[in-house]
Amino acid sequence: MKYLIRARIEVDGRVDKPDIVGAIFGQTEGLFAPDFELRDLQEKGRIGRIIVDIRHQGNKTVGEILLPSNLDRAETALIAAMLESVDKVGPYNARITLIDIVDVRREKIKKIIERAREILKKWGEEKGIDIKEVIRQIEEAVKKEEIIAYGPERLPAGPEVEHSDTLIIVEGRADVLNLLRYGYKNAIAIGGAKGEIPRSVVELSKRKKKVIAFIDGDHAGDLILRHLLSAAKVDLVARAPPGREVEELTGKEIMKALKNAVPVDVYLQAIERKPEIKPPKPRPAPAPEELAEETIQVPQHVIDTVKALRGTLEAVLYDEKWREIKRLPVRDLVDTLASGQMRPYAVVMDGIITQRVVDAASVSGVKLIIGARVGVISKRPPDVIIVTFDDILH
Repeated sequence: MKYLIRARIEVDGRVDKPDIVGAIFGQTEGLFAPDFELRDLQEKGRIGRIIVDIRHQGNKTVGEILLPSNLDRAETALIAAMLESVDKVGPYNARITLIDIVDVRREKIKKIIERAREILKKWGEEKGIDIKEVIRQIEEAVKKEEIIAYGPERLPAGPEVEHSDTLIIVEGRADVLNLLRYGYKNAIAIGGAKGEIPRSVVELSKRKKKVIAFIDGDHAGDLILRHLLSAAKVDLVARAPPGREVEELTGKEIMKALKNAVPVDVYLQAIERKPEIKPPKPRPAPAPEELAEETIQVPQHVIDTVKALRGTLEAVLYDEKWREIKRLPVRDLVDTLASGQMRPYAVVMDGIITQRVVDAASVSGVKLIIGARVGVISKRPPDVIIVTFDDILH
C-alpha cells in the first residue's frame, strides 16, 4: 500500500469493533459513484482491511482506526474525509478525527536508509583481510585434492578412488592430474606398469558398481584397452577425440567423452569394423519400393505402429515373424540392444537414428531400423537397412 490513514474515534457508548466497521461501511455507502464504494475498493485491492483498535472508558469507547490505501493522494484524502463524516455507531453519537496520513513508501525508504547506515558501520568495523590466512586456506584446499599413491604399486590416483561407486581407469599420472583439475577425484592410472595390469586395479575394479576405461584417441589407446580388458572388469569405454590425449583435454571435452561412454562390446565391435584405408561412402537409405529388393516386406500392422508411435518417444522391437518382442523408451534402446539379451529382427523408434543406435543394432543382429529421422551416420553397416517414418508412410 502507498498510504496509511490514521484516525481517532470516540463513541458515546460501549460498542465493539464490528459495530464501528459496520458503521463506516454503512454511512459512506452511496455518497459517491458506485465504483468508489469502500467494499468495491477493497475487493479490487485499492484499499486494505479496516483495522480498529479500541478500549472502553466508563460508558464511552475510544480508539484508533487504520485504513491502508493504494489510491492516489487526492483519492486517499477523499477516503479520509469520508471516514470523518461518520457520526453514529449504533444508537450512539460518534466522532472520527483524522490524525495523519502516512506515506508508507517514504517510511520504508527511511528504514532502508537507516539499515544501510548500520550495515556500513558494521562493515567498517570488521577485521581486514589477512592475506596469510587466505594463503593458508588455499594450501589446505590444494592438499586435499592432491594426487595419492594407491596400493602396494603406489599407483597415481585421485583421493576418492577408494570410496566412489564409479572408477575411471586412465593410462598415466598426467591423466589423473588433469581429471583432478576439473573435479574428477575417482581416477587411477595403470601407466608405467609393464607387463601385467597392476593387481590393485584388478581388485579395485571388481568392487566398483561402474568402471570406465578412459583412453587416448589413438591406436595406442585401443591397445591399452585390450590389455586392460584381459585382467580387469570394465563396463564402459570413453575415448578422447581422435589424435588427442586425456591429459590435454579441457573440462568440457572430458565431460563430453565420459557422457558418450559406450559399453565395451559396442566399442570393440566399432573398432573391429573400422576401415584400414579409406572409408566407404555412406549407403543411402532405400525407398519403400526398394525394400522388396532387400527381401524385407513391412506388414500393415507394423505400418500402423509407425503411425501410432509419433510423439511417444517409444521404440518397438520385432522378431523375424514381425511379432512384437518388447516396447520401451527410446532412451533405453541402445543399452537394451547392447546388453545382448535379445536379438530383434527390426526396430521401430520414435527418435533420431544415431551412430550409437546403428552400432548397437548391428551388434545385436538387427536387419531393419525405422526411425522418425536419421542423424549423422559416418559408418553405415552393409547388413542394416535404415529408413524413416516418411519413407514407410509415403
